Amino acid sequence: MDSKHQRVKLSDGHFIPALGYGTYKPQEVPNSKTLEGTKLAIDAGFRHIDTAYAYQVEEEVGLAIKSKIAEGRVKREDIFLTSKLWCTCHRPEMVKPSLESSLRKLGLDYVDLYLIHYPVAMKPGEDLFPADEKGKTLLDTGDICATWEAMEKCKDAGLAKSIGVSNFNRRQLEMILNKPGLKYKPVCNQVECHLYLNQRKLLDFCKAKDIVLVAYCALGSQREKRWVDPSAPVLLEDPVLCAVAKKHQRSPAQVALRYQLQRGVVVLAQSFKEKEIKENVQVFEFQLTSEDMKNLDGQDRNFRYASADFLADDPKYPFSDEY
Repeated sequence: MDSKHQRVKLSDGHFIPALGYGTYKPQEVPNSKTLEGTKLAIDAGFRHIDTAYAYQVEEEVGLAIKSKIAEGRVKREDIFLTSKLWCTCHRPEMVKPSLESSLRKLGLDYVDLYLIHYPVAMKPGEDLFPADEKGKTLLDTGDICATWEAMEKCKDAGLAKSIGVSNFNRRQLEMILNKPGLKYKPVCNQVECHLYLNQRKLLDFCKAKDIVLVAYCALGSQREKRWVDPSAPVLLEDPVLCAVAKKHQRSPAQVALRYQLQRGVVVLAQSFKEKEIKENVQVFEFQLTSEDMKNLDGQDRNFRYASADFLADDPKYPFSDEY
């Protein structure tokens, strides 16, 4: 069953598949896993693939897509591909070259969606995580509105069909929405969103502004030691989630994804295992009751797996605000 039958309309008229395949991977996982996983995802019916310059797997994602096009399984226009502008490339003159570099790695002429990865700018250069000798992140003074204008030019140039943001809070979204001379508003805001951080207020705000919320870490997280506290709760073992899953004879992951879809959230799922990838596309085959949704809503504890502490010293750090 193709996951592309459920799509969400973006404010610019394009459509984003409601379920996406995430390609972030922990450092210790070889890039070949991303190549294999992305191929398996396309075979299983995923048509929305989410990647980013910072994940350092754009080549593998591009190869997987090209191999599936060559097999005749999909056409380029069947695939909705997202990539992201990294924090070291926020200066307006760096935005288009950065997207062009991603496109070269992907081997594609355009991305369907290009996002500003974080609202915080870091020092430009080769280093993905520039830091001083004490390990403190080297930040850059950035003007998010100027970066956004450069994003708009990428859309005008046809390099990105749609443009949006990631990890922005309400205040930062409003800065762009209220910008004088705004040409295109962000079509989406991709944020961490799951049972323990259900983003209710941000979701309501985004819906009111016709901005689609896209959820990452929807299944918890891959618990990479660099970013996630090893004592963090394991989302897929949550007793309420597991009880709902048992009731519907579904996996906890399927219920965690279905929960987001029923809230009007576009949701990303990440796995390298064929069985799980196939399972994850089956989320359109069942429905949660309003009671299930209420019980799942009740699990919110404002808990964040990916707090991006490396950006916490910047006044533009997005997670200090309530939402």
